Amino acid sequence: MTETVAVAADHGGYDLKCLLVPELRALGYAPLDLGTDSTAAVDYPDFADAVAQAVADGRAKLGLLICGSGIGMAMAANRHRAVRAALCHDGLTARLARQHNDANVLVLGGRILGTEEAKDCLKNFLTAAFEGGRHARRVAKFS
Repeated sequence: MTETVAVAADHGGYDLKCLLVPELRALGYAPLDLGTDSTAAVDYPDFADAVAQAVADGRAKLGLLICGSGIGMAMAANRHRAVRAALCHDGLTARLARQHNDANVLVLGGRILGTEEAKDCLKNFLTAAFEGGRHARRVAKFS
C-alpha cells in the first residue's frame, strides 16, 4: 500500500512544491496536495492547518510544508498536538528529525533551499525511521 504524504505551500513555497510533488511520486508516495495552486499571496497558517489536520485524522502518515523561509509554516504546524514539524535545511537535519525527534512533517524554505538540496531533504526525511530508545522518552514529553 502506498503511503500518503500531505503537501501544502504558500505563495513563497509554491514553485518548490511543484518540483517536489513529482519527486514524491518517484519515491513511491502518494501526494495529497492541499494547495496553494499559484503564486498569488495567501496566508500560510491556513495551509499548515490543512496538513496538520490530514496527519491528525490519518489521511496522511506524513506531511510536507513549504513557505518562503519555512519558519512560519513550522510555527503554525507545531501548534497542533499531533504534529512534530521540523524545519530542515539539509539531508542530515531531515534524517535526524525523523530518527531522533519522530518528526511527522517536514518543513522547507522555498526561498532558502536549492532544488537538489530540497530533494535531498525530502528523500532523507522519507527514508529515515524513528530510532526510539533514549529518544522515545524525550519525544513523549512533547505531548
